[in-house]
Amino acid sequence: MLFLAVFAGFLAENQREHYVEHLREKQFINSLVNDVNVDTARLNRLIENRNTRELRLDSLTFLLNGENADQHTRDIYFLATVIPRITLFQFTANDGTMQQLKNAGGLRLIRSHTIADSIINYDNAIRSLNRLNEQEQYIINIQREIAPKILFGLDLANFTDNDNLPFRFDQSPALVPGYKTSLNEFNYRLVSVKNVNKGYRREARKLLLQATNLLDILKKQYHLK
Repeated sequence: MLFLAVFAGFLAENQREHYVEHLREKQFINSLVNDVNVDTARLNRLIENRNTRELRLDSLTFLLNGENADQHTRDIYFLATVIPRITLFQFTANDGTMQQLKNAGGLRLIRSHTIADSIINYDNAIRSLNRLNEQEQYIINIQREIAPKILFGLDLANFTDNDNLPFRFDQSPALVPGYKTSLNEFNYRLVSVKNVNKGYRREARKLLLQATNLLDILKKQYHLK
């Protein structure tokens, strides 16, 4: 009888632990769904911003290479001020829950290996996209090195306000005399910036699709709305 009582107590405790773990799993999943929803909104904005960035890069190329470039210097200087700024165009994941799952052993609570693998793959995709940040910054820095052969630095400084935000200064500064001799090199650097912008947007679209699929899987598996 004593053995049966001890065994029954063991079963009850074991059942209680499973129940608690199931509740924690559900809490983690609910929190993760909220985080990924935020990610999808950020990715949609980022892709739109990348589209705008591409248009600005095309505009700068068109204006600077036109026969009447000296008549459009206000726009050229403004675009040259905006384009190197990439913070708004880079992705930062809302990864609080993901970090808990990874660092606090939360992934072991996920009973479905398929779900756990999907979560891990999503996290890997985020880190893969973030690796492009450093590459893009490197290319931007190279592009900046050639800019003084095209634009006057003191005039360029006028196209930011007291908070260092770009704005259209109500003047049309001159371009550096003889800038056309450096225009091909400048164009080459702009093409590099355009290409990394396209690559980042492509990977952001892939991540957005992955985030959407992950949400669908989680909501279906855990019966969430």
